[in-house]
Amino acid sequence: MNAIDSPPRLTRTYPPDEASSRRRILRYAVPRWMIERATERRLAGDWRGACAAANVEVAFDLADLPRRHRGAVEDDLLHLAPDLLRWHLPRILGGRTTMRTGLTIALRGYAGARYLHVTTPTMADGPQRLRLSYGRIDHADISGVHHWSTLRHLWDVRHTGALLERCGGGDRPPFLDADGTSRAAGDLPTADPGPADPAAHAEWVTSLHERGEIEAAFAAAGIELDPAPLVFNWYGEITMRRVLEKPALALTTLEPEVRRLTEEGIGRRFLIRCFWGSGVLLENRERDRGLLVRAVRSEETGGTPILPEAAWRRLPDLDVLRQGDADPDRLHPLVRAALFPLREDPAGPAGPPDPQLPAPVRVRCRGEWHEVCFQDGALGMPHSEDEQRREQAMRAFGGAVAGCFAVAQAMTSGEGRLPKALKEQRRELYARVQHGDTPGVLALLDAGVDPRFRDGRRRTLLHALIHLDHEILLPRLLEAGVDLEAVDHNQRTALHVAVGDNGSASLVRALLAAGAHPDVIDDEGRSLHDLIRIWKRTDLDLDSLS
Repeated sequence: MNAIDSPPRLTRTYPPDEASSRRRILRYAVPRWMIERATERRLAGDWRGACAAANVEVAFDLADLPRRHRGAVEDDLLHLAPDLLRWHLPRILGGRTTMRTGLTIALRGYAGARYLHVTTPTMADGPQRLRLSYGRIDHADISGVHHWSTLRHLWDVRHTGALLERCGGGDRPPFLDADGTSRAAGDLPTADPGPADPAAHAEWVTSLHERGEIEAAFAAAGIELDPAPLVFNWYGEITMRRVLEKPALALTTLEPEVRRLTEEGIGRRFLIRCFWGSGVLLENRERDRGLLVRAVRSEETGGTPILPEAAWRRLPDLDVLRQGDADPDRLHPLVRAALFPLREDPAGPAGPPDPQLPAPVRVRCRGEWHEVCFQDGALGMPHSEDEQRREQAMRAFGGAVAGCFAVAQAMTSGEGRLPKALKEQRRELYARVQHGDTPGVLALLDAGVDPRFRDGRRRTLLHALIHLDHEILLPRLLEAGVDLEAVDHNQRTALHVAVGDNGSASLVRALLAAGAHPDVIDDEGRSLHDLIRIWKRTDLDLDSLS
């Protein structure tokens, strides 16, 4: 059977859906207020306060640690930037911006196989809370453990300056100048400049990789490539090119990163998981023979530690900047300072942008163009109260609505078509919801956004309280008339979502106290008691709560 292959081609740094996800990650995933609050607490020596500001739950007490570890752990905690850690964590992508689920990130190891480690959320669309723990790590599921003990520049403020070198740069990052401007095509290398110019060398190797010249790219990076294809009984052969052309590999830094992990005692062989049951096995050979890379089937790699994504992937921030999809001043300030030593400080606040406040949207209505805009918690439109009452009556009797009135109905029902600009405003609101940006959501509501605005799954902001500070928002939403018993596309109320999507016990209590009905059933026939059992919610007992 012929090998599966594809012709060489020059592609964007990321597929379109991944590029879109990366852009939104820089905008929403770590809000500027979170960075500022966490930084203020860290500089004051309050590591617990910094973690709380960055939505990181601390699951241990320093006083309970062995005395021989306590000083070292506390020193690491005092220099931990939890907001920077959150910034660099791997994401699901494919149109999403949420963190990769079920990962254990080992930040630092101590004697006796104890680790300071972080676990990521268990649900792709659930609350983006992190859990910081100390103790042993369960290596039974080796694929879920990522060792960041050699990647301290991603979380330890004492090492952030190493980011430029670790992403393949020298006095500037690849594809960019030291002040953050993109390099013109004519400034990129036309031949291999060699490792003496690390940034230009990375540009050359990356360009070879993106053109599909896989063997040449690995050779230029000094990595030996086993050309043997993978053979599957159910599919035939898959060439090395097919396995290696898609991952955004940082080829010039791959060997040093693997060597560091080997020196740390993590292992000599590491795995990058790919697709179709395949993976890339990297072996750090002895006696300075460099790195050997070959494609493997997943069943051949049992017990092989995973190579952390941050050790093999090009720095996502740089790829987004390279495509002109972001402003360097919108990066995390520690990242910006490390990558662009010659960039002047911005005139305004550095870091991710504030919420984009609602602007007027043009709607085709009765053969004319009308402007609608959020104001005072409703969608304002150029129609009199009498016209609006007539449309409401028509809708009540089953009549069709159109124009401005159809847009208003789609906004509050989650069904129907919205103008593109209004979809963007909905994305702005619910992206900030997803990442726990309570101040951002409040700013949008204060700017006039209708609290009854539903997302594409017909969820209201009450459903979204699993991500937000419900003590602030719940009273406001109820006062604004958001329906406590409104159901989403799965027939789930806000209470149902709070129980089934890992909302806090305090949120469940607050919804019940507000009058939420506990006897709800979703479209799969599951009650709240069913969800408590399925998700092992040992923190909930509805009989005692209601």
